[in-house]
Amino acid sequence: MAPILYDYCKMPMGDIWKEDGDKRCKLVIGILGLLVIVLLGVLLIFFIIKANSEACQDGLRAVMECRNVTYLLQQELAEAQRGFRDAEAQAVTCNQTVMALMASLDAEKAQGRKKVEELEGEITTLNHKLQDASAEVERLRRENHVLNARIADTDSASPQDSSCAAEPPLLILLLGLSALLL
Repeated sequence: MAPILYDYCKMPMGDIWKEDGDKRCKLVIGILGLLVIVLLGVLLIFFIIKANSEACQDGLRAVMECRNVTYLLQQELAEAQRGFRDAEAQAVTCNQTVMALMASLDAEKAQGRKKVEELEGEITTLNHKLQDASAEVERLRRENHVLNARIADTDSASPQDSSCAAEPPLLILLLGLSALLL
């Protein structure tokens, strides 16, 4: 039997194409569409097989694990940043406290220096008074010694009351106390 394509048509070719052209065009488009669908189906099956392969599943597990680790690290970073901010705030507070304490200490030092200067002035004044009182006591001792010598001379010359002999030391003592009170 001879192939169909070599059969002679009784109609001219232009007419055959006109009549069968629409049918053939629809058939070619249908076949091409079917080929595209089959090709897409094969590619989809291939993709599904690849997507469900062990390596792909391991990759997905690794991605999920990385996401989990990244999330945990982000939480730890946020916590560390909060701790850093808290420590920074405490450092600022401590610095302010230190500055306040240093200002207070400087004020106390200035007040202490002023008090020391006042006390040194008082000590100087008291030393002068002590020196004056010591000089007065020394002068009074000499006078007492002189008076005792006179009394001894007068006692040997004329025996009088012994109560007069006791008055000069009492007088000297009173003069010494009044000098100290000045």
